[in-house]
Amino acid sequence: MSFATANEHARASGEEARGGGLGPITVPRSRTDQVLRALTDAIVEGRLVPGTLHSVGSLAEQLGVSRTPVREALIQLSRRGMVGFERNRGVRILETTLHDLEEIFEIRLWIEPPATRQAVHRLGTPEAGIVREHFEAMHAAARQGRLAELWRHDRALHRTIVQCSGNLRAAQYLDGLRDLVLMRGATTVHRARSPLEIVEDHRPLVEAIEARDPERAAEEMRRHIRTTADLVLALERGERAGGARGRP
Repeated sequence: MSFATANEHARASGEEARGGGLGPITVPRSRTDQVLRALTDAIVEGRLVPGTLHSVGSLAEQLGVSRTPVREALIQLSRRGMVGFERNRGVRILETTLHDLEEIFEIRLWIEPPATRQAVHRLGTPEAGIVREHFEAMHAAARQGRLAELWRHDRALHRTIVQCSGNLRAAQYLDGLRDLVLMRGATTVHRARSPLEIVEDHRPLVEAIEARDPERAAEEMRRHIRTTADLVLALERGERAGGARGRP
C-alpha cells in the first residue's frame, strides 16, 4: 500500500468512525487497575492503617494475585503520596498531614470550579443525567448507612463533571487527591455532618448543572469545596491541638 493510499484509507476510516458506524468497546480493567482500586479502597476505608508496614508478597497473597501487579499499583500509590517504600523493609501506609489537606483543598479550588463552568458549556442531556444518577445513588446510600457506597458515588459525580470539561488528566489527578482527603477526612466530615447533610450539600450544584447555568454551577462547586474544607480542616486542627495538649 502506497503512502497516499494509506492516507486515503486513514481518512476513510476516520470518516466512518465519525459517522457512528461502530460503538465503543468496553475493555475490562487490567489486573494492575483492579489491584490499585482494591488497595486504594482499603487505605481510604482504614483497612490498611496509616503507619503500618507491609510487604509486596503479603499484599499479593491477601489479594490472591502475583507480586507484579501489586508492585505496579504500589508505585502509582507512592506517586500519589499514599504509601512510601522503605528499603529492605517493605511499603508503609502514609498518613495525610494537615498541611497536605490544606494544599489539596487549595488545588481543588483552583481546578474544579472552572472545570465545572466548562463542563456545563459542553455536557449534554445524557451526561447531566449521569450526574443526577450519582446524586440519587448517594442519597439512597446515605439513607441506608452505606457510607463506602456514598463515597464511591460522590467520587464518580465529581469525576463525571470534570471529565465533561474535556480535561481527562485533571479528572484523573483530582481523583487521586480525593483519596488523600478521604484518608483523613471521611470520618472527620461524618462527625460534623450526617451522611444526608453531606449529600444535600451537593443538591444546589446538581440543580445548577441541570439548569445549564455555568456561572452558578461553578460558584456552587466553589461553595461546596470550601464548606467541606472548612469542616475538615477545623476539626483536624482541633483534634491535633487537643492531642498536643494531652501529651506530657
